[in-house]
Amino acid sequence: MADRRLNVAVVGAGPAGIYASDILSKSDLDVSIDLFERLPAPYGLVRYGVAPDHPRIKAIINALYNVLQRGDIRLHGNVDIGTDVTLDELRAYYDAVIIATGANADAPLDIPGADLPECYGAADFVSWYDGHPDYPRTWPLGAKEVAVIGVGNVALDISRMLAKHPDDLMPTDIPANVEAGLRESPITDVHIFGRRGPAQVKFTPMELRELGMVHDVDVIVYPEDFEYDDGSQAAIEDSKMTKQVVDQLTNWVFQEPEDLKASRRIHIHMLQQPVAILGTDHVEGVRMERTALQGDGSVRGTGEFIDYPVQAVYRAIGYASLPLAGAPFDHIRHVIPNSGGRVMDNGETVTGLYATGWVKRGPVGLIGSTKSDAQETIANLLEDAAADRLHATGPGTGAEGMFALLDERGVRYTSWHGWELLEAYEKSLGAPQGRERIKVVERDTMTAVSRDEEHDGKLY
Repeated sequence: MADRRLNVAVVGAGPAGIYASDILSKSDLDVSIDLFERLPAPYGLVRYGVAPDHPRIKAIINALYNVLQRGDIRLHGNVDIGTDVTLDELRAYYDAVIIATGANADAPLDIPGADLPECYGAADFVSWYDGHPDYPRTWPLGAKEVAVIGVGNVALDISRMLAKHPDDLMPTDIPANVEAGLRESPITDVHIFGRRGPAQVKFTPMELRELGMVHDVDVIVYPEDFEYDDGSQAAIEDSKMTKQVVDQLTNWVFQEPEDLKASRRIHIHMLQQPVAILGTDHVEGVRMERTALQGDGSVRGTGEFIDYPVQAVYRAIGYASLPLAGAPFDHIRHVIPNSGGRVMDNGETVTGLYATGWVKRGPVGLIGSTKSDAQETIANLLEDAAADRLHATGPGTGAEGMFALLDERGVRYTSWHGWELLEAYEKSLGAPQGRERIKVVERDTMTAVSRDEEHDGKLY
């Protein structure tokens, strides 16, 4: 390894950035690590991209907390790389920079009517109900019938949040403005649509089972949507998880109609693909085309169309990363071009610049994949360090120079201690109601609490 201490900056304090920092900190490299996050709070999509009633949030956050509370990785929140400081400026002070900004934008749905005002992206809705400080405080929830396009866990999350009664969300950390909005919702029916069959949906068994446990919400699956081909049968035989998902969907097919008495319903439709969102000025329905399996698990359109009356459409067809100013970006794949985590620009390696997580490989995979990404990226960074390739482009003074610059610009950055203050404050808000915490939405309040400054107590 290099015979000098290296300064490394990591951009993004979600799981990808934290895991990369953790792996790097445990290497033999003599390294100083600064973790930058544009929000005042850490954890990225774990705090702002997962439904608040998800049972595994706490376990994941505890694991990330245990990494950061050690103190050998310094967290600096409320610093927007690209706005408060440029990526070039960061590289002037740090020998290496790892980009771990994730994917928080919605993939587009390219069909007629997708630009109608009640056609929403799942990521935007999730950010609203998770209290993301950069999103509006209200959400239009006037629809009684809603379509959700997509058959992954995000589709399940937003369907459950739409259909669930607000009283059943009160044990969670949902902000007060989200609770108020959901209480006004007149929703009765959520329709989830997937273009392929039951053996091809991307739900995980646990998430799907949770859907059936929601109070006063029936899950309805239709027998005409069940079709298997050789590819489907092979998928069921090859994957225990696929078999569990198909078994759960099958159980719902055989429910007795007289047992379906809930005031709200979630309908799961398969073998249907969207071809148009109906309406002139507002969403009035969605037109689906029946599909047929082709033998290998793929489908083709049949020319049979079904119109469903809905007043809103949510697309949950995948997330996409956004460019980071100053870094190369593939606008087709929505990732930073890289080879094993080394950032590439027009086929050439950008020495000292790395990527990990969804911005590296696209929004697929769970926590295990994120760790594997980080291991590969850090292995290549260590190889470059051993070859003495890593040198800051400027003074290379790391945090010393960077925070002098931030102070000069008046950036109100936060710290790990600041997060502990904010966490304690959120817990103090929840305690009188018997809740673990109530999430603060207002960015100025989050920042002031984290910096131990006076504030007006505005929560959203």
